[in-house]
Amino acid sequence: MAMDMPLQKMLPIAVDDGVREVASVCCYCGTGCGVRVQARGNAVLGVRGDDGHPANHGKLCSKGLALADTVRRDGARVLSAQWRADRTAPLRQISLDQALDIAAQRLAEAMLAHGPDAVGFYLSGQLLTEDYAVFNKLARALVGTNNIDTNSRLCMSSAVSGYKRTLGADAPPACYEDLDLADTVLIAGSNMAYAHPVLFRRLEAARARRPGMKVIVVDPRRTDTATFADLHLAITPGSDVALFHAMLHVMAREGLVDRNYVKLHTEGFDTLMATVQAVTPQAAQQICGVPAADIIQAARWFGGGGAALSLYTMGLNQSTQGTDKNAALIHLHLATGQIGKPGAGPFSLTGQPNAMGGREAGGMATLLPGHRDPALAEDRAEVAALWGVDALPAGRGATALDLFDAARDGRIKVLWIAATNPAQSLPDQARVRQALARADFVIVQEAFAGTETLAYADLILPAATWPEKSGTVTNSERRISRVRAAVAPPGDAQPDWRLAQAVAQRLAARVAPHKSACFAYADESDVFAEHVRMTAGQDLDYSALDYNILDRNGPTQWPYQGGQGKPRLYGDGVFPTANGRARFCNVRHQPPADALTPEFPLQLTTGRLRDHWHTLARTSLAPGLTQHVEEPWLSMHPDDMRRCDLAPGALTRMRSRRGSVVLPVQADDGLQRGHAFLPMHWGSAFMAGLGVNALATSASDPISRQPELKFSAVSAEPAGLPWQVAGWMQGDAATLRARLAPWLRRFDYAVVLPVGAGGVRIRLAAAQAPDAGVLTELAQALGLGQADVMFDDPARGRLRRVAVDAGGPTAFLLAGDLAAQDALLAWAAGGQAPASVSALLSGRISGAARSRTVCVCIGVSEAAILAGVARGCDLDALKSTLGCGTGCGSCVPEVRALIARAPTAVACS
Repeated sequence: MAMDMPLQKMLPIAVDDGVREVASVCCYCGTGCGVRVQARGNAVLGVRGDDGHPANHGKLCSKGLALADTVRRDGARVLSAQWRADRTAPLRQISLDQALDIAAQRLAEAMLAHGPDAVGFYLSGQLLTEDYAVFNKLARALVGTNNIDTNSRLCMSSAVSGYKRTLGADAPPACYEDLDLADTVLIAGSNMAYAHPVLFRRLEAARARRPGMKVIVVDPRRTDTATFADLHLAITPGSDVALFHAMLHVMAREGLVDRNYVKLHTEGFDTLMATVQAVTPQAAQQICGVPAADIIQAARWFGGGGAALSLYTMGLNQSTQGTDKNAALIHLHLATGQIGKPGAGPFSLTGQPNAMGGREAGGMATLLPGHRDPALAEDRAEVAALWGVDALPAGRGATALDLFDAARDGRIKVLWIAATNPAQSLPDQARVRQALARADFVIVQEAFAGTETLAYADLILPAATWPEKSGTVTNSERRISRVRAAVAPPGDAQPDWRLAQAVAQRLAARVAPHKSACFAYADESDVFAEHVRMTAGQDLDYSALDYNILDRNGPTQWPYQGGQGKPRLYGDGVFPTANGRARFCNVRHQPPADALTPEFPLQLTTGRLRDHWHTLARTSLAPGLTQHVEEPWLSMHPDDMRRCDLAPGALTRMRSRRGSVVLPVQADDGLQRGHAFLPMHWGSAFMAGLGVNALATSASDPISRQPELKFSAVSAEPAGLPWQVAGWMQGDAATLRARLAPWLRRFDYAVVLPVGAGGVRIRLAAAQAPDAGVLTELAQALGLGQADVMFDDPARGRLRRVAVDAGGPTAFLLAGDLAAQDALLAWAAGGQAPASVSALLSGRISGAARSRTVCVCIGVSEAAILAGVARGCDLDALKSTLGCGTGCGSCVPEVRALIARAPTAVACS
């Protein structure tokens, strides 16, 4: 059994030449990878994986390896407070003290005039636990509202509800060591190879050591994760409950249910089985679209193949039936006794770095600190006593979507948003932006200057971010790690908890002076000490922890008792329910909320990319991370493209009942017919319109209140925009994006994107060429009022210009004729120069072809890999000769796919 190991080396250590190395945690997904940050002064020099951290043992994904490139102290950051007296005025810079006074005054005015529920807080799973704790206390103990929620509502709330309904508490029972010990692994609704790549690498290594391990992947798409599977169940989107019921049906029929475990440790089994009895594999085949034989095989492997582990995330959670899907999967573990032992258990993979810590601190409308329930009077009384206040509010708090609906209809007057970007990430963007525009006062606490939500702010508070702040986070396996600052925040930026504390003290002076002492924290260790006391006696009890113990012993799992953490839960068969028994819930398959019709015949799913994160606020600052996928695109099955009269690369208008986007389309035979896919990351800061979530429905799960981001009914048709522009400009991408952003509002199709070569690309399209003045204005915006090579024909909407310096391009613009685009981009990226720029622009020569990057860590292109395969290279030979797959390893599944598809020649040399 893996135990928490002493990690003396986790403390900051000094190294040569004034460089110090600080142990911290990656700020991306919930894996919770340990990192070592090398810094000199206030400059971050590099980041590497921490060999001693038990979450990753030194491994990092491409995003983690590129963290140093995202640390900025310039205009890419929010460096000072900003304010506007009314919506017609521009934001202007003010002192931080003045901004904090304004925030407190507007909160007090709203509370006194309209009551405490006129205030709402919308937080982020990227905050530290200490940040969450202070915000939660501010909202409930001082303002007096339960209107506090988090973007974790978009990712993990159905997992929380699923655990609580079946097992009794929000506590993943498994741990990362179980990846090494499982005999059968069921991955459901997760492209783990992209979303949790370090854990996927660990799973790959485990199966290489133990080739008898069986891997089942449930996903409508043939993803990199699905290609790794022994069995891929490509279900119809939304049909997970029917699949899991059919698997349970088979297990019961074939004697794979552990009847003794069910009898001793659970309740509700017989009631559920009355429903499951009708869900035969043949019946599920009609609902799920997968062969009955494959369902039977999956059930036999899961129920009869030793230790069974399930790994799941957004494909189950982001659904109007998300809680039921989680419960139906957990039922498989309870029915077979596959929980609480090595290699077994239901294991939700957390999407954000501290969604777990936020739930522990009670930073959601449906939670109080220590996994308490705000609907229970005794829980409210306990928390009030621990906080030293008379009482907490009893009313139901507004969850994420409800917060914005309440702002939209005038019930919430002041909305405080911290460390998240709802003007991109929430579904039904038109509705969300109406809410932001109608709220009386919007406070946005933000670190990055390029986020969409800042446009709606009346007051901006400058926040510190990774690696400028200290505290704790909890990862997917309940492991608490210390986050440590490596550099000071730039400008006036402050840690989020400090900003919340400062406003709370000012607000208390106005409305409740006797509560001022509630926020008298000297530093983050004081906040943590108060927070851990809230966990005492609860299922997650880590009240004995403090910073000194974490510094001495290293990352520690909860519950923490007797001087050690607990890797697995429920090994004794006792669950945190009233009678100690786990519960089977009588759930039934229901179709998604957004119905398919002849007008909207396609099923759209959104998901994440390998090298990007959420709304691109951070990853867009790292040039290397933009190389694998350079722009937003729509994927469809080739047959659907033919039916919709769409050619590869053609601009396509995709519509839902809520909005539309225009994007290029590409064929993907890994999709089912009738199914489309969009990456989730791009919003109106990068593209025309309201971004990809303009299409998504705000329908949500009735229990978890999590929206159905994984299913929207849509249509696709040719956009009819034949006149197109492509341009590129060298320089700082964040600065140039801000400069070129107005062009996103002037065309039906427009993107302004950072590129790996440095600088930004711009693409525009219209039904017809604009007048010559617009072309001249665009050329000037790209610094091409005059150029070294020019071929202009403005009367026909054509303009071709290139600026060259020191033998390479510094900018180009192609309007009405894009033939030279790839050759110019290849040249800009350091490739071969054209024999003649004039001949290239005039069409007399074609120039070098451009190949996309597959391995971003080393910078290896698809063309280079295919050339190696043609020479006879296998994967190991490609690694040794080209270096691909030797950085983070996330490109390995794609490299394997290229090897499998390509013919080989002589042995590699």
